[in-house]
Amino acid sequence: MTKQRFKITPAAYLIIIKDKKILMSKRFNTGYEDGNYSLVAGHLDGGGTFRQAITREAKEETDLDIDPAKTKVVHIMHRYEKNNNPEIRERIDVFIQTNEYFGVSKIMEPDKCGNLSWFNLDDLPRNTIPYIKHAIECILNNITYSEFGFDD
Repeated sequence: MTKQRFKITPAAYLIIIKDKKILMSKRFNTGYEDGNYSLVAGHLDGGGTFRQAITREAKEETDLDIDPAKTKVVHIMHRYEKNNNPEIRERIDVFIQTNEYFGVSKIMEPDKCGNLSWFNLDDLPRNTIPYIKHAIECILNNITYSEFGFDD
């Protein structure tokens, strides 16, 4: 009998910092962390790279155009969410930064996003999702890898 391989959920997150402010979105009507701030993000669909995924999500969620070649991986997080279904508890989150984008950010999915705003890096919203806040702190401190949720 062949043992089924362990599977992990991969997601890409967009880091855009301009004038000491970071672009964040408020989750709405998604069933996950609704009412809390996160980053532009999305799961990989299979058959594509993290850079392709975040380029797609940036356009779909904010109408920003990003060149995948002008992005840089700035943090990787291995995350565990004990309250999720067992098949999606463990995740790999890749945080990708760009300083070059085209367009003006605007909410493109009003059924999933309650706000899209720039926040001071030293004054993030109180209702920022904890692992997102952790990732931003790591990025600001040049920490490229972290683990989150395994000790809870």
